[in-house]
Order: sequence, then structure tokens, then C-alpha cells
Amino acid sequence: MESGNLFAPLPAERGRESVEALLSRPGVRLERIVSFGQATPAGQWYDQPHDEWVILLAGRAELSIEGERERRVLDPGDFLLLPAHLRHRVAATAGGEATVWLALHLG
Repeated sequence: MESGNLFAPLPAERGRESVEALLSRPGVRLERIVSFGQATPAGQWYDQPHDEWVILLAGRAELSIEGERERRVLDPGDFLLLPAHLRHRVAATAGGEATVWLALHLG
């Protein structure tokens, strides 16, 4: 049995995003992502071959989703399902605090 806390300890290094696998099974991967102002590099889009469900636990994030005119703003508690091959990018995350996400990769 494994246990832990999603908020402690947070990564000490703030210069890069931290991705930690919490659970991995055939067809399912659960990650904790901690961002400190990071965003997807300009011009780069994620186009994943699988669905991804994300929830924002702390901080703030803005996502750009192909086909949507406005950025999607996520505050703590907000979640969304990104279907396979839906091009998206992280436009911004909170710079002065940790942005903590859970990402569930399916498929």
C-alpha cells in the first residue's frame, strides 16, 4: 500500500516543472504536476494519442485549446477532459505560487 500527501513535500526547485507518477497501470497513469510559472514553449502544442483528465488543486493556470478563441482559465477545483488528439497548450501558470495539478492519462 502506498500513501502520501499531494501538497507535501513540494519540489524545492522552482526553475522547472515537476512531474511525478503517482500510479501507473496498463492503460492508466496518474501524475502530480507542480508548476511555478512555467508554460508550454511558444508554438508547441500537445497532441496526445490518449485522453487526459486534469484537475487543478492549487494555484492558477490558463490553457489554450485549439478551436477556442479564449484561453480556458483554471482555478482550484476546476477540471476538464482533454480528448485524444485535441491540440492544447499551457499558456500560463501562477508565477508567485505553486500550481498543483493531477493529470490522469487514459488509454
